[in-house]
Amino acid sequence: METTGVAQRAEAFTDLYDRHANVLLRYCTRRIGPHVAEDVVANTFLIAYEKWPVFDGGPAEVPPWLFGIATNLLHRHRRDEVRGYRALARTGVDPLSNAAGVVESHAQRVGERADARSLSRQIAGVLAKLPERQRDVLLLYALAELRYAEVAVALRIPVGSVRSALHRARATQRAALGAEEVFPDED
Repeated sequence: METTGVAQRAEAFTDLYDRHANVLLRYCTRRIGPHVAEDVVANTFLIAYEKWPVFDGGPAEVPPWLFGIATNLLHRHRRDEVRGYRALARTGVDPLSNAAGVVESHAQRVGERADARSLSRQIAGVLAKLPERQRDVLLLYALAELRYAEVAVALRIPVGSVRSALHRARATQRAALGAEEVFPDED
């Protein structure tokens, strides 16, 4: 009987991995580069597997929960992320994108969403200077395309804090870029 329960748990978790791994990999790759991203995603699912028996959320809360684990793991690589933003701001070449160009860079993605591809270098410079929480909120919103409530679950902060951090990050971006609105409000 015990073996059946373990097998069912493994099968359910395999389905969870199949549904969410690629999205997490794209998010992590945009933040830290392709080689480290694979390790972060693997560790995300290892931690999730260990915590799965005590996870009490519903199916809609699984993606934010996984993004929260991944974001916490990315904090360990913060220096590399900031260094990558600074290099992009300085040179215009994104050291975090892979050579084949299969995964577009995070700065390019943010630039596309804002319809400001030509501002990628400036955006990267501002991202490098944002406080960690503001950068996490902004990138979970812009790259992972999580809604405010999902960002709150991912980072374990109130929705009001998400709104405040996103507002401050947007204000910093606008001030640095002299733009009206770089990141549009949530619908």
